[in-house]
Amino acid sequence: MDKRVVITGLGVVAPNGVGLPLFTEAIKRGQSGIRFDPELAQLGFSCQISGKPLLNDELIGAYLSPLELKNFNSTGILYGLIAGMDAWKDAGLLPAETDEPDWNSGCIFGTGTSGTDKFRESIYKVDNLQVRKLGSTVVAQTMVSGVSAYLGGKLGLGNQVTTNSSACITGTESILMAYERIKTGKATRMLAGSTSDSGPYIWAGFDAIKVCTYKHNDAPQQGSRPMSITASGFVPAAGAGAMVLEDLDTALERGAHIYAEVMGGHLNSGGQRGSGSMTAPNPIAVKRCIQSALEETGIRPAELDAINGHLTATSKDALEIKNWSEALLLEGSRFPYINSLKSMTGHCLSAAGSIECVASVLQIHEGFVFPNINCEDLHPEITSIISEDCIPRQLLQKPIHILAKASFGFGDVNACIIFKKYQNE
Repeated sequence: MDKRVVITGLGVVAPNGVGLPLFTEAIKRGQSGIRFDPELAQLGFSCQISGKPLLNDELIGAYLSPLELKNFNSTGILYGLIAGMDAWKDAGLLPAETDEPDWNSGCIFGTGTSGTDKFRESIYKVDNLQVRKLGSTVVAQTMVSGVSAYLGGKLGLGNQVTTNSSACITGTESILMAYERIKTGKATRMLAGSTSDSGPYIWAGFDAIKVCTYKHNDAPQQGSRPMSITASGFVPAAGAGAMVLEDLDTALERGAHIYAEVMGGHLNSGGQRGSGSMTAPNPIAVKRCIQSALEETGIRPAELDAINGHLTATSKDALEIKNWSEALLLEGSRFPYINSLKSMTGHCLSAAGSIECVASVLQIHEGFVFPNINCEDLHPEITSIISEDCIPRQLLQKPIHILAKASFGFGDVNACIIFKKYQNE
């Protein structure tokens, strides 16, 4: 018999809030974490604004010792460590305290790259004939699985410890992968999430292909404009999101706090066929992913209270709304509430899905719909499909029982996950 899977811990490192209390307050208030980025300006980027989590030495020191911080230069691993360890603590769990690892607990924590700045530093040393000065942690910081390896060691995890990487769906995919492992009885609990390095060496490629906004360098907090007619591209950003998924019976047995239940979801690819490409979604695959997620979880479209979309503030936003509407066979005022966290955080790339899943679960747990900001001028192609009332621009205090969250990524890949308010039936 399949196990029911619940969420017992959350952690987040976002541009508009590090830690659950600050992040929750920020998304309720519609607070942007996007700022002018002097480094991008100095390097001649078209987009000179970004979303970077604000960390200080005291905070970092609570997660890594002075010895561990020596020659440490991987922002993605740092963000992932903070979010992951916070989620573990929030779940009321402790690291394994003996030489025996926790065989029942594992980690699937995704990323797009790892330690880009460390790679750059290492390349210069190699080119300058300083191989012996590279230090002992170069491999751990630059291997893609570095983030899950660090978390696995910090927490003493003995089940599967791995890293997935699927562009912008990475975080949502990691949660679905962890869900499946618990559902089938292969693990009792899993730490799931994703992270993304920050900085110009990650973001330069997107600036080069002109998908980042360049029109709001003087007004950073107005720069990320999902669903707006004046949207001109996404704002590059970074961070990490994490959650502890757990077998319901085990969670109840230890008296764990339960945020929500994971009903399941679906992953697929458009194969870069039809109108799909490396950078553009295949609408048929997107709709199929949404419909399959509902079918696999037994949820009817009319039962959805809210949707947290991918919605990046590019020309594809209207197409995403069209795909949702056609997949659900809902339009006008019958459409659920929909919002985009990227209006406040920018696009956190491989971390986007996990941070947005944390925001989705918070809405279910606390009963609210966070506002969309910077879309006072909604795109007419969107309002021709769904009612303006479905796109809240002020905080709504409202019970949310079932929420669908979707992510779509380069390579024409798609993920849709369904979260539900926990009820001990």
